[in-house]
Amino acid sequence: MQYRVSPQTLSEYSAEEWQARVDLAAAHRLAFIQGFSEGIFNHLTFVVPGKSDRYYQIPFGTHWSEVTASCFMEVGIDDGEVKRGEGEVERSCYCIHAPIHKALPQAKAVFHTHMPHASALTRLEDPRIKEIGQTEVGLSGAIAYDDIYTGPALDPAEGARLAQVIGDKTVLFMANHGISTVGATIAEAYDKLYYVERAAQVQIYAMWTGQRLKQLPAPVVEKTRRDYMDDHLYKGPTPAQRHFAALQRMLDRKEPDYAT
Repeated sequence: MQYRVSPQTLSEYSAEEWQARVDLAAAHRLAFIQGFSEGIFNHLTFVVPGKSDRYYQIPFGTHWSEVTASCFMEVGIDDGEVKRGEGEVERSCYCIHAPIHKALPQAKAVFHTHMPHASALTRLEDPRIKEIGQTEVGLSGAIAYDDIYTGPALDPAEGARLAQVIGDKTVLFMANHGISTVGATIAEAYDKLYYVERAAQVQIYAMWTGQRLKQLPAPVVEKTRRDYMDDHLYKGPTPAQRHFAALQRMLDRKEPDYAT
């Protein structure tokens, strides 16, 4: 689809920068549509292509349903100052996201939400995703669990602590709080966000029955986990890239203004 963007606007960014803005705007709109957002808080950020010292963040007070490609600020990872664009930097976003971007090579994208089902699990004594289905097993090896809630994140030291908890994982369950996913691409982080919420939703529904959860046998768990990690099943784009592209096509039909 061709978007109505002025040549002057496009001339201000490289092709890679503009595509990142379009994709990140899409992620915000999609997250709102799919019920992942909470008011004007929570944050989806991405390191500016070619500029490892700054990341994209929406101005504080912007609702996810109105995010567009041109609205992002570029925020300094080291100092939290706006390097490009206009608006106020929401403090907890900087304190959580900047240290994770800086510490973890796999964290070009950092998506933090208070999704209802996954966040509900974080309120339990045992928040773990149970290995009771193939989606859950496919995710289980990627999840880190933080069992300590320290209050609102208003100091970068908290983001640095969370980065240590994540380690080499791509999903973080934050005790009494919410979820964060990280990825080398926006598509990867969003795909994890979507499937974590689906797995949490199904697990809660199963728990509501009051019956015992049916744990998969260990050999099946190991085989399923290996199958999910197999990168040779498909040629071309990864499943995460295909998923995000499909969601973006849906958004193109419904809300094409996000890419302006």
